[in-house]
Formats: sequence, C-alpha cells, structure tokens
Amino acid sequence: MVGNRIPEKHLDLCTFLSLYITTDALGVQRKTMADQETFPCLVCGEHKKRNEVMPATSIPESIVGIIRKEYPGWSPQSYICNADMNHFRTQYIREILEKESDELSRLEENISQSMKDHELTAKNVNIEFDRQLSFGDRVSDRLADFAGSWTFIALFSGFLLFWITLNTLIITLRPFDPFPFILLNLFLSALAAIQAPVIIMSQNRQEERDRMNAEHDYQVNLNAEMEIHQLHRKIDHLLINQGERLLEIQKIQVELMEDLAKKSG
Repeated sequence: MVGNRIPEKHLDLCTFLSLYITTDALGVQRKTMADQETFPCLVCGEHKKRNEVMPATSIPESIVGIIRKEYPGWSPQSYICNADMNHFRTQYIREILEKESDELSRLEENISQSMKDHELTAKNVNIEFDRQLSFGDRVSDRLADFAGSWTFIALFSGFLLFWITLNTLIITLRPFDPFPFILLNLFLSALAAIQAPVIIMSQNRQEERDRMNAEHDYQVNLNAEMEIHQLHRKIDHLLINQGERLLEIQKIQVELMEDLAKKSG
C-alpha cells in the first residue's frame, strides 16, 4: 500500500483540475440559464430571450416619446423586442422626414410670399419721374440739353461770325447794326436772360430726380439687408435642426447594423 501511494504534488494538481472543471461547468450552466431567461415585451406581450429584447434604459428619449404615445404604461424597467423596436425606429425616421418636408415647404412659401410682397421694390424711378413731367418741363429739359451741347456752340459761333461779317464787309454803306453791334448785344443779353432760368429749372428737376434715386436705392438696400438677415436666420435654424436629426438618424442606422450583425453572427 505504501508503494501505491499517490504523491501530494499529484493530489494538488488533480484537485486544481477538478475545481477548474467544476467552476467552468458552473459558468457555462449560468450562461445557459441566462440565455434561456425570458423577458416580457411591453408592446407585443411575448416573452423573448435576453438577446432579443432591449431594456428601456438603452433606448433614446426621442423614440421613448413615440412609444409612450401608444403605450402610456412604458417605464424605465420595461423591455421591448427587437422587431417592435425596429418598427418604432422606422416610425421615428418617417416623422423626422415628414417634419423636414413640412419645414422646407413653409420656408419655400415664406420666400415666395416675400418675393411677391417685395417684387416692386426694385423699380425704374426715371420712368415714374418722367410721367409726372409737364409739357413745359419737357421743353425746358430739351432746351437745356441743346444749350449744353457742342452743336449749340458751333451754331451760335457761326451765327456770330455771320452777323459780324454781314455788318462789316458786305453791308458797308448802310449796316443795320454797325460796330460795336449794339443790336447783337441786346439779342445776346435777352438770350442769356431767357436761357439761364430754363437751365436752372432743368438742374432743379435733375436734383429732384437724383434725390428720388437715392431714396429708392436706400429702400432697396434696406429691404435687401432685412431679407438677407431673415434668410440667414432660417438657414441657421434649418442647419441646426437638420444636424441634430441627421445625428439621430445615423445613430439609429448604427443600432440597426449592430442588430443585423448580431443576428448574422
């Protein structure tokens, strides 16, 4: 019997192997029991395995709000199966897209209405100003334009040369306006006395036209600045909301991909 005695070293090794096998078996048994444990789905009422349900604490608040609308009894201790969760995810994405479409439609309507309300802001002031001119105003403008042209200077210079030549060289015996051409001076004085008020009236109307153009330019610039500010606010609002919604949709897509990966694995 002494010769068949097992060494203590071998006994310790056998004991260790036995404990390891027992612990591993208990772990496998516990894992199997955990996998076989079922949880009730609040939506469909069926009992599902652990890997087929999601706890309420892992569901985003945006989707929780949709679930509570249909199932007021939802609580943080509830569970929902993957199939019903995918249904609510799809419903949430559909609501986001519908809301986005409504906002774009409202923005388009606001811009169209704004364009209709302000379509006559940029207009040709000169046409409206010309419609208000009387016959005398038009004649004075034409005379002022003609008096300030090279044609008038050339014609008037030719007339002076003709007058002087006529009264000095041709009519030598009895000139009707001899030197120093008093009649010509009287004619020039009368022409200057009539021409000066006409030119001043035309200049006053031109100043009024310029003032109307300046006021109209100010109104157009002010309206354009207000429209630009409104468009900036609308675009910033859309970008912020769209960014948040895109992140939520991307998060849902990642969750769906993870579910598919688990099912395929």
